Amino acid sequence: MAWVGTGAVWTLSSGVLKGSPLGQMPRAAMMSHGDGALRFVQISDSHIGFNKPANTDVTATLRAAIAKIKAEPEAPAFVLHTGDLTHLSKPAEFDTLQQVLSELSVPIFYVPGEHDVLEDDGKSYLERFGKGTSGAGWHSFDRGGVHFIGLVNVVNLKAGGLGTLGDEQLEWLEKDVRRLTSSTPIVVFAHIPLWSVYPEWGWGTDDSERALSYVKRFGSVSVLNGHIHQVMQKVEGHVTFHTAMSTAFPQPAPGAAASPGPMKVADDRLRKVLGLSRMSFHAVNHPIAITDLPLEAETPAAGAHDVVVDNFSFSPAKASVSAGTTITWTNRDDVPHTIVSAEQKFRSPVLDTDEQFSHRFDVPGTYQYFCGMHPKMTGQIVVG
Repeated sequence: MAWVGTGAVWTLSSGVLKGSPLGQMPRAAMMSHGDGALRFVQISDSHIGFNKPANTDVTATLRAAIAKIKAEPEAPAFVLHTGDLTHLSKPAEFDTLQQVLSELSVPIFYVPGEHDVLEDDGKSYLERFGKGTSGAGWHSFDRGGVHFIGLVNVVNLKAGGLGTLGDEQLEWLEKDVRRLTSSTPIVVFAHIPLWSVYPEWGWGTDDSERALSYVKRFGSVSVLNGHIHQVMQKVEGHVTFHTAMSTAFPQPAPGAAASPGPMKVADDRLRKVLGLSRMSFHAVNHPIAITDLPLEAETPAAGAHDVVVDNFSFSPAKASVSAGTTITWTNRDDVPHTIVSAEQKFRSPVLDTDEQFSHRFDVPGTYQYFCGMHPKMTGQIVVG
């Protein structure tokens, strides 16, 4: 692919939330127009105005992400932008962002990032994107039986950069959800993660536990964040947390560098480290499954083998390989499957249509495996 910006397409049907990479929605979803499902897109961390070596043209990569949204087989109901629209919150940067996003013909809902409130206490952001919101820009709305809550945790950051929501916003949140029945699906979106990803770098929110206590009674809660420019995920009970990639530049993994910040990678690596992830809810209260999908796939290693999952079978059902070989299973069925070692040597997440799972076999032996969701589906890997 010739682009490096990205986003995620979210689908909610019967209270079940699924996320798919732009341009790579499962075949079943693409064929189900008019099925009543609610689909929306999340983009994050555009950083318009940034022009350092990590990405010298962030406007172009945002435009590429917008083009991918417009190319989807079915237009989303709306778009969520989870903050850091700009890099220095300058008027010209906001103007450029608005110009690019005007290419979309669907509503866009925003929350600010810390880079959007660097000047004038966020007044420029609120004038452009805060109409109808409260306080520093928090708000809620309903679509398709789902309650969406946009929170602002980038004003008055704590020591070390930790986000904070504050008493006024938390009191508003408590009142906002009080009227809802516990069966209402909830989607919360904010810039800084509402869970402690890496507090040493400010990757967390100081008073998030209080906020989450107000939504713990709901059967389906999804929390969408940005800020860290990479996909990370955690599931706690009925709550699934997900952080999105940036349309601008990557950041190092938690603790992998002296500090967070734009990460320069070799030009031929950029599209491999910026990418998309597909998230799938197969049932309320079921752990979310995630598959990382870089914009440009790694070249398969010598000796790599593929197994196709289709029509409730593995093909080939038996594969003989040498030690050190990586096997990749690809689900081509229109129903989810899992790959489970009979000896508990490996286990995949739930694989939706077109999702993959890989495992490297270094030790000679015979490995039996099956689908955990359909145990009559079996296969064998013989490593010589």
